[in-house]
Amino acid sequence: MKTTTNDKAIIKEVTIDAPLNLVWYAWTISERVSEWFAAETVVEAKEGGAYELYFIPGNRTGMNTKGCKITKLINEKELHFTWKGPDQFDTFMNNENELTTVKVSFSSINENTTKVIVEHIGFKNDEDWIEAINWHQMAWSGVLNSLKSALEKGEGNLCCHP
Repeated sequence: MKTTTNDKAIIKEVTIDAPLNLVWYAWTISERVSEWFAAETVVEAKEGGAYELYFIPGNRTGMNTKGCKITKLINEKELHFTWKGPDQFDTFMNNENELTTVKVSFSSINENTTKVIVEHIGFKNDEDWIEAINWHQMAWSGVLNSLKSALEKGEGNLCCHP
């Protein structure tokens, strides 16, 4: 039996010049998520609801998080959802019972400024996973830059184009 430790985490933080409720909606309303994260999204803002991102428009088989679910939702405070990595990590990252988890925390600095912390957990200490961790480090930086740009300037830059 192989034991794996899930002590590998990616933590990214961004401060956005936008009120908390708008930042929250950017993560929890499908139409808003597709302005800065993925071209097509299915987001059902409730525990057990879908959190599916489709990075290539019209493609439901590759480069997506189909089947991922919201595991915790505390209005304007926390959003947790399961995650699937991109196709190149499919064989070890996207097994239904071993998905990684993304935890997003929201806090208001003042009425027009919000801090967002993304913590991506569940990575394993395997050789295979090193590249996946590095890829996600880069991807989450890009995603949060896009979120900031979308909310501050109305110019999101969709993530993860092939």
